[in-house]
Amino acid sequence: MISPGTRRSGRRASSWTGPAGAERGDAAGDPAAGAHGDTSDGPRGGAEAAAATAGRDGTRGTATAGPGDHPGATDPDLSEPDDETPLVSRRSVTLVVSGAALALLLLVMMLVPLPYAVQRPGPTVNTLAEVEGEPLISVEGAETYPAGDGELRLTTVSVSGGPGYPVTAVDVLEGWVSRSDVVVPREAVFPEGTTRESLDAESGAQMTSSQTNATVAALEELGYEVPMVLTVGGTAPGSGAEGLLLPGDVVRSIHPEGGSRTEVQSFSDLSGVLATTPPGTTVGIGVLRGGEDVTVDVATMAPPVPEPALEGQEPPEGSVLGVVLEPDVELPVQVSFDIENIGGPSAGTMFALGIIDTLTPGEMTGGEQIAGTGTMNLAGEVGAIGGIQQKLIGARRDGAEWFLAPSDNCDEVVGHVPDGLRVVSVSTLGQARDAVEAIGTGDGGELPTCAAG
Repeated sequence: MISPGTRRSGRRASSWTGPAGAERGDAAGDPAAGAHGDTSDGPRGGAEAAAATAGRDGTRGTATAGPGDHPGATDPDLSEPDDETPLVSRRSVTLVVSGAALALLLLVMMLVPLPYAVQRPGPTVNTLAEVEGEPLISVEGAETYPAGDGELRLTTVSVSGGPGYPVTAVDVLEGWVSRSDVVVPREAVFPEGTTRESLDAESGAQMTSSQTNATVAALEELGYEVPMVLTVGGTAPGSGAEGLLLPGDVVRSIHPEGGSRTEVQSFSDLSGVLATTPPGTTVGIGVLRGGEDVTVDVATMAPPVPEPALEGQEPPEGSVLGVVLEPDVELPVQVSFDIENIGGPSAGTMFALGIIDTLTPGEMTGGEQIAGTGTMNLAGEVGAIGGIQQKLIGARRDGAEWFLAPSDNCDEVVGHVPDGLRVVSVSTLGQARDAVEAIGTGDGGELPTCAAG
């Protein structure tokens, strides 16, 4: 209530509890409401008009009750604010607090690592390409041939969530939504206690081993003799060799019961005999131990069957010793690889094919874009790998039209082949080489593929 002779400003002094963003009834929010001159139709004196005008201008003026006014009446527009009325409503406070809590939650989601790993299609690399003007695969000591326009691409999987590469809730949500990514518990990929240093060391060692195996297998596929020394690194628990063959033993011969003795000068010498030896056969293994020749009788065991086994898949032939062998290879030609930031064993098959193409006249690929994956052992056998579905996607993304897949991965391939990509199932380097040559000559239509069991 304004009494006669009381001063007031030209801005309303009323409290406002409207929605956020609306202004009080002042000149900035509502020009029409910002001026507080009396809008009644009663007669006013000149002094009263001057006071009303001054109020509109934002200066302080005097409002005097004229003859037609009622001094005791209350003007709701001119009433003083109630000191008990809050200038900020409870709803506004609630909205501010809720917004701050949500922002904090989002910040935590973006920064706090979660115990998951996310697998995504990684880069693919053409093993026939050049790196800064130099071939990715270089050979010294033998004649080499240009690759042409075709490609033999190794494929990779990018994995985040391991030591030194944590994932956040945002990464996990993106992985769940993406068709190409897979989210798995971290321990499914990285065992407990794994460090970044140990992971990098293991990955690098696997890559070096795959290059050695690929070189030996490729050279032997081309008819080279590759002498090597095979040293026992360990034995499989429960195998016939456990406790009999010791770390450091150098394998020099194998003599199956009822068969003939074979000198072991390469891995293929040993694997060739075992491939025709039934499981459970006693074989005499001649080793060099402590400078002396010793013969140890070992019972062979059945080769491990990949899990899960494909319906109708024949069990592997022959038998194994159940030992880990460390080869010391004497290569007849020198092969080197210029590749960085990629680890693991799964590039062995594509490395071996790249070596064969480099040492073979003509263009083995026929100009086709071929990708693939698979481990390679010294005997030229293609082994199963992880993340093949992401590798299929990465291969097609980078232009491949053909993909060489390990036969032992076929159960994961079926139903996950991108449009425009044809898959060929292979289990040996010889089969992979034949497949590439058939694709290069336009005869790839009859090659074996991965089919539903």
